[in-house]
Amino acid sequence: MSEIAKIELEGKSYEFPVFEGTENEKAIDIGNLRAVTGYVTLDTGYKNTGATKSAITFLDGEKGILKYRGYPIEQLAEKASFLEVAYLLIYGDLPNKTQLESFQADITNHTLVHEDVKQFFEAYPAKAHPMGVLSSIICSLSTFYPESLDPNRSPEAKNLTILRLLGKAPTLAAWAYKNAMRHPFIYPKNDYDYCKNFLYMMFALPTADYKVDPVVVDALNKLLILHADHEQNCSTSTVRIVGSSQANLYATIAAGIAALWGPLHGGANQAVIEMLEKIHNDGGDVDKWVLKAKDKDDSFRLMGFGHRVYKNFDPRATIIKKACDDVLEKLKINDPLLEIAKKLEKVALEDDYFKSRNLYPNVDFYSGIIYKALGIPTEMFTVMFALGRLPGWIAQWKEMTENNEPIGRPRQIYTGIVNRDYIPIDQR
Repeated sequence: MSEIAKIELEGKSYEFPVFEGTENEKAIDIGNLRAVTGYVTLDTGYKNTGATKSAITFLDGEKGILKYRGYPIEQLAEKASFLEVAYLLIYGDLPNKTQLESFQADITNHTLVHEDVKQFFEAYPAKAHPMGVLSSIICSLSTFYPESLDPNRSPEAKNLTILRLLGKAPTLAAWAYKNAMRHPFIYPKNDYDYCKNFLYMMFALPTADYKVDPVVVDALNKLLILHADHEQNCSTSTVRIVGSSQANLYATIAAGIAALWGPLHGGANQAVIEMLEKIHNDGGDVDKWVLKAKDKDDSFRLMGFGHRVYKNFDPRATIIKKACDDVLEKLKINDPLLEIAKKLEKVALEDDYFKSRNLYPNVDFYSGIIYKALGIPTEMFTVMFALGRLPGWIAQWKEMTENNEPIGRPRQIYTGIVNRDYIPIDQR
């Protein structure tokens, strides 16, 4: 017999089915709660609410497990390319050689953007935040492809939009950086792979020969894979709820970028660098700031340590630490902020205070250091995050639309004034 949950309200008992996922996660199905009881649930922030069923990503924070479509993140980050992972997330399985070559070729064919888009960039001020630029530019792509506005297009037409978006996103992200630097735009090279091409468009100049370091390419590949999806977080849930209105994919992804922009979500690795700068500007005494972090009466908190979801360790941090060490060794950068970061990392891994509280360096700590080492400005960190998260957002949108999920419409508990009578303005 299937499990049921019982709720007693106003002397009456109601039964609701229990749903169990493939990884033994259990949920009470309250889809008809309001219809049969007149009640709704109150779950501020949706921290205990399963808004959907999904076959894309499994996350177990207590055990430090992250899987994409059943594949452990450790295996994918070690052995796969970012486009292999993107294909896996979007289409459900790892591609064979022919499928991957076709996927790569299709994306390469869509890396160029319409020349009129350049005029959009030129209209932004130099100090425009690149996330604002990226979100608005991606949303504007729908005006160049008006056929994408039709929610009832064929699967082939929808897939063309997916390929266009995957192909153009690195170009637009790199151009957002170039716009901020007031550097000339660099066009993509079709003989470069996804990560190498992005780095080339970011850092090359027309007057100089730029060689992309393979160690840096490998580190970026891992970073994008580690950020590719992370279950129903703020931006992913935003993508699903905006997409549920049958908004076009460009507008839907633009909304996800806007959600990721917030400092409580995608800005964590930027906060790491800002913390390191604060310590450096104070004289660089790491011990002093460690003591401040231990003082419960002090408002200072170490950024990039511990994780809201992962309670014991962040599996992504273990992977990216090696890439971080490789990048710092290869580039041999002499940066006081990176020296402070190394000292903080040593303390967190060895000090009983941090070990007992699971305040380990997380993926944001190491990714911030890598981006800093590569010379990427802190305002571009969330853009890098968005580039990695793009296939996950697309996969979530694709799954939701194929499942014909209803438009998202949360309920609320009203706490305002009950009744008022209108008073003419001359009597107020």
